[in-house]
Amino acid sequence: MDIKSLLPQILPSAIAWTQLQSDYVARVGESLPLQLIKVAERVGVIQPDRIRVTLVDSLPLPEEPLLREAALQMGLLGPDTEGLTLDHSIYIVKGHQTVRLLSHEFRHVHQYEVLGGIERFLPAYLDQIMSFGYRDAPLEIDARLHEIDAA
Repeated sequence: MDIKSLLPQILPSAIAWTQLQSDYVARVGESLPLQLIKVAERVGVIQPDRIRVTLVDSLPLPEEPLLREAALQMGLLGPDTEGLTLDHSIYIVKGHQTVRLLSHEFRHVHQYEVLGGIERFLPAYLDQIMSFGYRDAPLEIDARLHEIDAA
């Protein structure tokens, strides 16, 4: 599957799925304790009080086959993925809720804030994944550079 050529076709579905998941975590997720609010602020989050975190056994996958396949092929979701940020909503796989991973995900929250939310972040992020690969995407590099080992 040539994901880059399909990106314009799947982007509306990706945005809708991301918004749906973000809304779900915003409803059921836990707010941050003060210690983690300080970590979020250290990595640039403007509104850390809006962050919600939900622990899951595994990250959700889109039901739509094309979107699911694209997410797996790009390395965005899969068995090795430990966290997923969707605006101010974060999924963390149980057992991986370290300050390092949370600070990485908080930096993605900052990126959503700066870029203007899901509808503006997602196209930029996916374009970077397509152009540079997951590991070398500038937004991923930025998140890794802002990882903190301890609160």
